[in-house]
Amino acid sequence: MDEKTRISIIIPAYNEEEVIGSTIKTILSQSYPHSEVIVVNDGSTDETARVAESAGARVVSHPYNIGNGAAIKSGIRSARGDVLVFMDGDGQHDPADIARLLEHIPRYHMVIGARTKDSETHFHRTLANSVYNTFASFIAEFKVLDLTSGFRAMRAPDARRFCDMFPNRFSYPTTSTLAFIRSGRAIKYIPITTKYRVGKSKIRLLHDGFEFFVIILKIGMSFSPLRVFMPVASFLFFLGLGRYIYTYVLYGQFTNMSHLLMNSSVIVFMLGLIAEQIASLRLEKGNELFSPQDDSKYRDFHNTDS
Repeated sequence: MDEKTRISIIIPAYNEEEVIGSTIKTILSQSYPHSEVIVVNDGSTDETARVAESAGARVVSHPYNIGNGAAIKSGIRSARGDVLVFMDGDGQHDPADIARLLEHIPRYHMVIGARTKDSETHFHRTLANSVYNTFASFIAEFKVLDLTSGFRAMRAPDARRFCDMFPNRFSYPTTSTLAFIRSGRAIKYIPITTKYRVGKSKIRLLHDGFEFFVIILKIGMSFSPLRVFMPVASFLFFLGLGRYIYTYVLYGQFTNMSHLLMNSSVIVFMLGLIAEQIASLRLEKGNELFSPQDDSKYRDFHNTDS
């Protein structure tokens, strides 16, 4: 990577020999010839690594299949650029859209390609993403347009800040999005149009869908626990209050069940306050490990020679 190369493009790949070569060639010949293209070969059993290397990418290989998130983490640790661009190696993303992401890096810590209605996606995926986006928007108190998009650009120091939080499987976009939002970093969505992937998807809808929800809750607990505890505490309190009104009107009694529910709501709320303080201390301690960023070096990324 020469001194002009300030962009690392990271592509996780598992058995993508059919399309990975053309993707890399398009990036290096038409989009960003001076960029560092890193293909993380996640234990592929086909010729993915050889094809990627022949096309001009630097290949980092896992000895066996660990997961998409693990491949992203390996790419982050290997990258030498100031800005990291992540895209899938299955042909869904258009390399020409990389410039549209980088255009906003001077002002935002992360820029995400949000899939539009014109994108080629399966109905069940679209429905599931809509549910995830709504749930994540509540947790983050921010309008999340595409929680699971794997096409994004972020500043390298921020990527390294949260790298170890990324799960090894398919939900690194979920984790990175919520981590950036809840830590006060600025993100921006830009509309993109994607194509159907080449080959068979590795995502299992039910298993990985449940895992996405767990990830959202974990990130909520890590950065804003009250957004998780408060709904539970409120539900228990109003359930107890409703039970009390019901039994008082009919029987003139305040029952043990009403007492238990309302007491439980107070306990859950107090636990939420404690968790909120722990989360704040944890975030402050984590930020001390990283030097403040010099925003000036990101100002000309939209003018990077392509």
